[in-house]
Parts: sequence; structure tokens; C-alpha cells
Amino acid sequence: MTLSTRRSARRAARREARRSLPLLRRLLPTWRMCLGALLGALLTAVGAFAVLYVIVPLPDPNAQAVAQSNVYLYADGVTEIARTGAVNRTDVGIERIPVSTRQAVVSAEDRTFYQNRGIDLKGMVRAGWNTLTGQGMQGGSTITQQYVKNYYLTQSRTIERKGRELLIALKVDQQRDKNEILAGYLNTSYFGRGAYGIQSAARAYYGVDVSELTLPQSAYLAALLQAPSSYDVKTATPANRERALARWQYTLDGMVQLGFISATERADAAFPDPIDPQPATGLAGQAGYLVGVADDYLVTNRILDSATLKAGGWRITTTFDQEKQDAFARAVHEELTTELDPAARPATDTDVRVAGASVEPATGRVVAVYGGPDYAKQPYNDALRQDNQIGSTFKPIDLAAGLSSHRGSSSDGLPISTETRYDGTSERPVTDGPTPYAPPNEDDIDYGSITLRQAMVKSVNSVYAQEGVDAGLAHVRETAVRLGIPADVPGMDPANTSMTLGTATPSALDLAGVYAALANHGEAHRPWSVAGLERVNPGPGQLDVPDLPEQPATTALDRGTADAVTDVLRDVVGPHGTGAAAQDLGRPAAGKTGTTDANLSAWFAGYTPELATTVGLFRENPKTHAKEPLAGTAGYARINGGAFPTRIWTSYMGDALDGTAVGSFDLQPTEAVKWPVVAAPSTTPSTTAPASASPTATPAPSPPAGGTGGAPAPAAPAPTAPRRPTATNGPGATAPDPVITLVTPEPPTLVPPTRPEPTQTQPSPTARPTSTRPTTEPGTTSPTRTAEPTRSPAPPPTGATKPPSTSRPPATADPAGPPPA
Repeated sequence: MTLSTRRSARRAARREARRSLPLLRRLLPTWRMCLGALLGALLTAVGAFAVLYVIVPLPDPNAQAVAQSNVYLYADGVTEIARTGAVNRTDVGIERIPVSTRQAVVSAEDRTFYQNRGIDLKGMVRAGWNTLTGQGMQGGSTITQQYVKNYYLTQSRTIERKGRELLIALKVDQQRDKNEILAGYLNTSYFGRGAYGIQSAARAYYGVDVSELTLPQSAYLAALLQAPSSYDVKTATPANRERALARWQYTLDGMVQLGFISATERADAAFPDPIDPQPATGLAGQAGYLVGVADDYLVTNRILDSATLKAGGWRITTTFDQEKQDAFARAVHEELTTELDPAARPATDTDVRVAGASVEPATGRVVAVYGGPDYAKQPYNDALRQDNQIGSTFKPIDLAAGLSSHRGSSSDGLPISTETRYDGTSERPVTDGPTPYAPPNEDDIDYGSITLRQAMVKSVNSVYAQEGVDAGLAHVRETAVRLGIPADVPGMDPANTSMTLGTATPSALDLAGVYAALANHGEAHRPWSVAGLERVNPGPGQLDVPDLPEQPATTALDRGTADAVTDVLRDVVGPHGTGAAAQDLGRPAAGKTGTTDANLSAWFAGYTPELATTVGLFRENPKTHAKEPLAGTAGYARINGGAFPTRIWTSYMGDALDGTAVGSFDLQPTEAVKWPVVAAPSTTPSTTAPASASPTATPAPSPPAGGTGGAPAPAAPAPTAPRRPTATNGPGATAPDPVITLVTPEPPTLVPPTRPEPTQTQPSPTARPTSTRPTTEPGTTSPTRTAEPTRSPAPPPTGATKPPSTSRPPATADPAGPPPA
């Protein structure tokens, strides 16, 4: 039998054996069929790759990298704010770039650069695996691939672009020297601060020629390549600063690993602090601050990356209203700047700064910001910075958390309401807090038994320090984050009792979002500042225009809780409140003042139904960036939130709302709010005081199921510490604590109560000097002494027009006296 005959016989036997198998088994391919298909596919892929490698040419250099200006427009879509985006780049040869700089970039970006062939398959697989396993989004691109993307292609994220990138990277690696590729990458990469290329980066961050860069400086510039804008330590948030330092250390460790430097050189390297950012041309006045807010929104929301945005070619329509923006700048100038006299008071009237933001509650649109007087002179956007404590403007969050916690107060065990009474004794130790804390009240005043409403009006620290603990510090933090305070800002640690009084450091824009949510009945929008995005000159190969995200509202608080907080904050801008100066607005308004420890910052955050605005005031050394006390500013011994911040707020809001209809808050506070009935003082607490016992008495809704219903609230003991001033009804007279009872009416007769006025006439006492002894645990910074002096201006006028502002003390006022509250 011949060989061919034997083979034919075997094939026939296999076919016969297969025919004898069940149908399902016969349908499955054999291993020979699988192997043949796999080899065929592999050969096809190799052939296709070879063909593509041959036919895909190298694009012309810079064909897709011609930079254009970005055009920023006001909300009307017509009026121009600024033009930016001209590329700041100076190409340099590889010989001018220090060896340590080249090595640092290789160590940070592609440690196999000198060994790979333009692509790194292992790195791509590893990056994909790390991304899939939850270790964060990682890239596997080599330096050659990134150079190809920057120099030949676009930044679009498509499979087609990635495929071309791989093919071109292989070609470039075959046709170009490694040093030529590295030089091209360093000359085209974006480093932040508008700097393209290593030469511009050296100038922007260290003011030197690239040839003068040191090893630590080179490592920092290499670290910037991963996140140019976020890792600029001069403008980064505290969290991003830590990430930048970690990336710098990672770069140095890589240099040791690759043998570029020794362990001793690594240990001797100290972080090279860069110089302050220099102002960009064409961004003078308020334009630079508005551009900064819009850019921050686009980048942080991953609509555009920093390099794509800075390369230019975009038309960006913002949400800013030109008239409101001009009104904000005008209010700061008229209410503050004109009262400063740096020549006469150089130690106190210099370096005074204002941060402000204004947001529409119903939409979250940012209509105006105040980041500084002139971006050309001060290229720091104070509206976005997150390093100033907000003090007592945090107390409404404490109250909201208490009202929504369904937890009992430490004073009577009943659910917390706006009328729950607390001991307002100054420096009263907080009970059950995670750390010892006994904050003093403003001027060390003892208020005795006082409701949460009254304590908000007078900004009583001892009350809200305890109330926040009663609500649960973790719940307070959760409430703050839901309302809009970023979770990663410093001072939001529930392990510290002092968190209750505003150690958090959100930006003015963050805080405006919080108060906008209160104005919007608990529905929160994250503030947004870009309404339209398009290419200036779209053409072949240009980037696709990304869609802008939707702006849905999230429920941060139920309406009843949010409206109950608003109802209390209306009293803060009443005749007896710390924000009394805001009455000059002549519209329904609510808000809260805030003054931090050592008078390092002062705030007013407030809103009408139409607009929520925050104003912060602080001083900062322009060289060291250290905070300086506000005491002495404009000749006043102390600057409170009820002074310049409230005056600026009132002036701006009057102009911003001029000509618009006067809206109402339309409040529907929760039925869980308890309203007091005040009886005549007696030796025994009354449990049946009639509703007519006091002008402020009103029936109260029933408490939630499971509560104690109409059980009398125990009267708090009167203060016994004679060493401190106390609230009085008249000179030399101490008012007895009113007797408070709870009345539970029949359900069919429930009527929304009117707001009760405080039952004690708060004084303007001659108080002893504020205590200077420490009141916080070691290492904890706390905004204490946040209550503001009282002020009783004339009742606000009615109508929609802004009334003339009341007279204010001149800049030469007696420095021994307090500023207007």
C-alpha cells in the first residue's frame, strides 16, 4: 500500500468515525480545525499590520498642532471676556537640556524608553489590568507614543486614533534617534501655567533657562507631566499638593532604580518650591478670574484635559452675567477699598483680600465671582482657593444636621428642633465630643438658657459646638458634603469636636453652592460655569466637541429641614441678628456671618429666593502666603462677618437684583419644629401656659412619632458665673429665663406658625476682653469667637428698589471701637 493510499484510508476512517458520533458532537470543531483557524487569523493580522505599516505615512509635523486662541464669552454669547491660548513654546535642542532633566522625564513617564521599540506591550497589558482591577485609570503609552500624539495626531480618544498612534510610533522609533524623540516630546508637552515645552516650563516655574535646571527642579517638572494644572503646588488644593509631592518622590525613586543617581543623591534632594505664577497677558481686571473658574470647571469635570484646553481653538460661553460681575467688583471697591489707607496704616491696611461668588439657587449657574482686584497684578483666584476657614457660616449645617438626625438633644433628650434650648454659657465644656472642647462666645458673654434659633441669631459658639455633637459629627460631615462642601477639604474630620464651628476650608464658590441649596429648599446643584463649548475653526482632523454634562439637582435635605434652617437664618439678618446690615437690601433675605479664630477671616453667606452669594475677607502676606489678622483693618480693632463682608454682600445684591421682582421664600418648615410658649417667670415650670401668655407664643405641631409629645421641656438653670457678662433686659438687670412649654394642638387645627422673636432682648454689653487662653485641643485650629456684636438699624424699607445705604463710620473711626456688625 502506497503512502498516499494509507493517508486516504486514515482520512476516510476519521470521517467514518465522526459520522458515528452524535449530532451535537459532530457540530463541534476539532482541534485541527481550531488550530487552523487560529493560524489563519494570525497570518491575516500580521499581513494586515504589514500592509498598514507600509501605507500609513508619517503626517506632516505640526499639521494638527497649530494653536489658536480660546475665546471666552459672557452668558449672552456675544460679549467677549478674554482671548487666551496662544502657545508659549520655545523649542530647544537636546544638547541644551540637562542630562538630569532627560533622566527625570524617562523615570517619571517611561522607564523602558531606551529599550522599547516605540510601544511597550507589557506596559499596555499591565496598565489595562490595573485599570480593570480597580487600581485607578492608568496609561500604558510610551514616551514615543505620547510624542506622536502631541506632534502628529490629536488628543481625541478613539480606537482609530490609538491604532494610528501605535503604527506611527513604531515607524518613528525606526526612523528617529532616541534623543531626537525625547527632545521632540519635551518640546511639545504641556507643563501647566500656559507653558508648552521644557524651556517655557523652566521659565514659568523657576525663572531660569532650561540649561540651569537642577536635579530636584527637573524631577518636579517631570512630575507635572502627569497632571500639569492639578500638580502646580502654588495653586493646588491640599489634596493635589500631596499627590504632586508623591509624584516628585516617585520620579526620584525611579532615577535611583534605573541607576541614574545614587541613593545618597536621592536622600539629599529637597523639594524645590517654584516661583509664584506670573500673570498672563490679556487677562487684566476681572477677566483672568472668570477664565480661571471656567477652565477649572472644564478640567475638573473632565470635559477637556489641560493640554487640549490650553492648546486653544475653543469658543467657550460662560454663565457669567456682565452686569452682576461689574456690580461685584464695584461693591468691593466702594464698601472696602475706599476705606483702606495703606499709607496711613501700612501694618493693617495692606494685603487685604476678598473672595466672593454668586450662584442661582434654582439652576446652580455661577453668575459672578470675585477672585481679586486685578488678575494682572494678583494672579491668584481667591474665589477658588480652599485654605480659609469659614467659621460660623458652618453653623447652619450643624442645625440642618440636627433637624434631620432625629436624635435627642443633650439638654432634654427630645428631638432637636429650632426651639430646642441649650446652655449658652461661654466656655462650657462640650459633652460626649471626641476631643475636649470648650469654646468661648464672642466677648465671653454668657447667654444662659437659649434656643437654637436665638443662638444662631447671636452666633453663640458654646451652643452650636454642643448641638453639632448631639446631631452626630459624622452626620454633620455627611450633611455638609451633600450640600456641597468638598469631602477632601481640610477641617472636615469628625474626630475633632471643633469641626462644628467651621474649621472646614471650602472655597467661596463651594460655600455659595451650599447656601444656594438651602435657598432651593434642599435641592442642591453643583455650581457650574460653562454653558456652551464649540471649536473656533472646525476642520478636518479637529477634535470632536465633547458634550457638556447635565446639571441635575440632588436632594441634599428634605424641604422641611431646609426651610426650617432658612426661617432661622432670616432672623440673623433681622434687627437683633449679627447680619443686621443686610436689612438695607430691602428684600426677603437669609444668611449667616462668620469670624474665625484670631480674626484671620470674616465671612457673610446669604441668599434671597433668587440669588445666593458669599463674601469672605482675609489678609495674606504676598511673599510667604501666611495669613495675617484682620484686626486693625480700616482702623477698626476687630473685623467681623457682620461688617465689611455683609456690607459688600448687601451692596452687590442690591445692584444684582435691581429691577427684578421681589420674590418670597415660600417656606414649608418641617412639622417637627417645636415652637415655644412663654409663660411668666415662676418658681415651678408651667406645663399649661396659655397660648396668649406671650406675643411670640404660637401653637406647635406634634413631634414625630415616638417622641414625648407635649411633655414639658425642663428649664435650663440660670448661669451662675458672675465673672462673665450676661444677656440682660436693661442696664444692670438680668432677665430670668422664660419658662418654656410645648403645646400640642389638635391635628385639624395645625397652622404654620409665625416666626417667634427671641424672648430676651439681647444687650450690647460692656464686656470684658475676650479670653486669650486656648480652648481647643492641641493641634486643632478652631474658629472661635464667631458671634458678632449686635446692631439695631432702622427697619428695612419695602419695595423692590435698593434703598440708599445707611451711613457708615469713616476709615478714621476710633480704632478702639468695634466695626459695624
